[in-house]
Amino acid sequence: MGTATAGHKSRTAAWRNWAGNVSATPVRTVTPASVGELQEAVRRAAEQGLRVKAVGTGHSFTAAAVTDGVLVRPQALAGIRSIDRAAGTVTVAAGTVLKDLNAALAREGLSLTNMGDIMEQTVSGATSTGTHGTGRDSASIAAQIRGLELVTADGQLLACSEKENPEVFAAARIGIGALGVVTSLTFAVEPLFFLTAREEPMGFDRVTAEFDQHVAENEHFEFYWFPHTGNCNTKRNNRSQGPAAPPGAVSAWIEDELLSNGVFQAVNSLGRAVPATIPAIARVASRALSARTYTDIPYKVFTSPRRVRFVEMEYALPREQLVGALRELRAMVDRSGLRVSFPVEVRTAPADDITLSTASGRETAYIAVHMYRGTPYQAYFTAAERIFTAHGGRPHWGKVHTRDAEYFAAVYPRFAEFTALRDRLDPDRVFGNDYLRRVLGD
Repeated sequence: MGTATAGHKSRTAAWRNWAGNVSATPVRTVTPASVGELQEAVRRAAEQGLRVKAVGTGHSFTAAAVTDGVLVRPQALAGIRSIDRAAGTVTVAAGTVLKDLNAALAREGLSLTNMGDIMEQTVSGATSTGTHGTGRDSASIAAQIRGLELVTADGQLLACSEKENPEVFAAARIGIGALGVVTSLTFAVEPLFFLTAREEPMGFDRVTAEFDQHVAENEHFEFYWFPHTGNCNTKRNNRSQGPAAPPGAVSAWIEDELLSNGVFQAVNSLGRAVPATIPAIARVASRALSARTYTDIPYKVFTSPRRVRFVEMEYALPREQLVGALRELRAMVDRSGLRVSFPVEVRTAPADDITLSTASGRETAYIAVHMYRGTPYQAYFTAAERIFTAHGGRPHWGKVHTRDAEYFAAVYPRFAEFTALRDRLDPDRVFGNDYLRRVLGD
């Protein structure tokens, strides 16, 4: 999709997100080859009264990147710009895909401290929506940002850090595309290290009873609960001396194919066609797990391929509310007629200082619910959301939710700080869309 010619009003090809639940038909799509071209595209759109949205690889489930105006694809703005080993930072262009960044850093003997569980997203898309992994002491990818540059509504390039435009820096690390188009990000990095992962099946009652202990004892703890069963799979990642000892072929196949991709795709297709089979499938799948331990460099332990398409809702709860909410979720599924074929994922994060981070100002636990693409998900998500919001939950900015600005003003103490900054940086809502109107208000 190239750039439309000046004054050209015909609509370019429609854009769809990864899950296929969101689409957009922009007036034109631009793929700027330089920051200067991006600034010009923003200025021109503003002059024409068109709105502008940047979109990465479309891994969000919300309409955060949807526009009827100019759609910016930042993929040509990619790659590492500079490495400062003394400061422990790397500066990368906004369209860099996390997979490419991780591989490039590893070649330089460097790594991010923490990351999410997939790496298909662009760095700007992942951070703008608050992508996170799990960690006792290390927070989301956005919390590892030490500086950023963004093109504002008037086409200016604004540099932000704790020293430069600190009030913008506080908010723009997770800006949901509302403050401008991010062009580069500077991340804190550290010398490459090894993680040893221990995966172990564990009963639901034991995991929930020991949850605080597992979080305290491990640098990165997460678990998956299989609905319709009392079975969970736990994963603990901790630093080790190495050497690398990746998973054996059989256990890699079980994790990557049975539980994540090929076979999982087949059983989900069966479950979609014949929902009554789902509880039996869940019991078999959750029992197929066995304990395994492996060691590798961070991105090979934190992330894994995800080829099965799904729709997801995830809420961040105060950490002390997690166990109660999860028990309520289990009780709700058990008494409902719902058939849920995807495991429920639980992760944690320390408090951070980013204005609209889901972990802003509070120790956090995340509960993520998923449904296979093409399966009706509204009933499950609505019932889950009722539980999460009763616990003061904050929905992930890039995942399905029904919350609005009034709700966010109540669960984010610094919400007004963000909206005031948006009023200053983008008074005419050049970067606005329907999603931002709902979640941030007018």
